[in-house]
Amino acid sequence: MSLMIEAVGLRKSFGKVVALDGLDVRLESGQVAAILGPNGAGKTTFLRMLSTLVRPDGGTLRVCGVDATAEPARVRQLIGLAGQHATVEPALTGRENLQLIARLFGQDRRTARASAADTLERLRLGEAGDRLVRTYSGGMRRRLDLGASLVGRPRLLLLDEPTTGLDPQSRIELWDTVRALTADGTDVLLTTQYLEEADRLADTILIIDHGQVIASRTAKELKSRAGRDIIEIHVRHREDLDRVVRTLARIGAETPVVDHGSLTASVAVDCGPERLREALQEVGERGVHVEDVALRRPTLDEVFLSLTGSTPAAEPSGGEPRPPGSPTGIEPETVSRSAR
Repeated sequence: MSLMIEAVGLRKSFGKVVALDGLDVRLESGQVAAILGPNGAGKTTFLRMLSTLVRPDGGTLRVCGVDATAEPARVRQLIGLAGQHATVEPALTGRENLQLIARLFGQDRRTARASAADTLERLRLGEAGDRLVRTYSGGMRRRLDLGASLVGRPRLLLLDEPTTGLDPQSRIELWDTVRALTADGTDVLLTTQYLEEADRLADTILIIDHGQVIASRTAKELKSRAGRDIIEIHVRHREDLDRVVRTLARIGAETPVVDHGSLTASVAVDCGPERLREALQEVGERGVHVEDVALRRPTLDEVFLSLTGSTPAAEPSGGEPRPPGSPTGIEPETVSRSAR
């Protein structure tokens, strides 16, 4: 199996800020991979290196087998990049947008027309292809922006938080599109702040913290790695919640988590089935009215929190250093909108 990305000992500092500190990544082709990490973990810097916008201070990086430092122009011909915000031209039609970008990739007029038509159909935008983009919904614009990164037929597609700001239905539609791309042979690497997105889409999840990879597994393997079950009890009456919390605090391996809005308390436990029987017996003796109860594996959110001590979030402007005028630290036109 060929490698999509191979990074060994990547290092990058911006002044006194260490963004990457010996990052090692090895991802095989033929999959969707997701990068997760708390603010300032190094996600954006790594994506900028893959895009050849930033050179490492040390280490090696190969993209689809090509040295990104020695041959950046060749790497740019192999990748497509879609940033957090759609950058298509609203005064043109969807078809005109894609034809323009295909021409920037060096395709002749006939090939550009064919590429644009094929991309519109792949993204289920064929019927809207001749409408002005200003009439598109947010989800349609996002899919068209994805098409702008695909019209050059990249081997690797880099997506920086692709569903930020989309409504739930548009997010699901974009997920379906990403799955279809992988099925057609395009490798995908995405950063995301939505753990559900990584859980549903990614074959491999990389968790980065303090400039290093601290975990690289499938979602199922990461959840199993947590090693504990979760007991979750939902009560009918608010006054019963404190009684449940006291019970869970006694039997749990960690401090219980309480959601006062939904009247639910949960805790990680060892020997889940045994602890569940014990908890139900005790809350029953205390006269608690239990509305619902569950014994489950940890969610990816809970695994992430246990590994990093924080929750994933979009990088703030005060986080990793970024080029001026670029809200995500990645300027899509630099890479995915033109061929070098």
